[in-house]
Amino acid sequence: MTNFIDGILVWNIIQRMLNYFSDQLPAPPANLEALAERLKALAEPKRLLIFNLLMEGVQCNCELGDALQMAPNLISHHLSKLRAVGLVDVERDPLDSRWVYYSVNCAALEELRATFGAFFDPVRIKPRQPNCGPQSLLLIPEVNQANK
Repeated sequence: MTNFIDGILVWNIIQRMLNYFSDQLPAPPANLEALAERLKALAEPKRLLIFNLLMEGVQCNCELGDALQMAPNLISHHLSKLRAVGLVDVERDPLDSRWVYYSVNCAALEELRATFGAFFDPVRIKPRQPNCGPQSLLLIPEVNQANK
């Protein structure tokens, strides 16, 4: 319960800071809220392992459980979190609906790949001087002339 409350508090603080600085910040190259939600889901090591197995192809709950030595209810819990952020698709067997198959949502994977590519593109890094601290004095022409 405290993790949930802490998460809400942190989210509120971040949101307020973003709102405060939004007029000063350049627009990000992606939807950062969606990216953050997907990264939070993948940040749990077991979910990352499940996603890694799904990258090999369609899997059922029992195959994932066997590969990871996890109980079926834990596999289902982690899969539901991955499904909630749109990273995993689910399909029931047409002959016996008790069997459920999981796969990677290819559209979401491509979006995540493109977002990472845009967000972590080194071309985005611009040369800039700080506007505060001792370095900011170097930007004032009168100070530069006095130091010569």
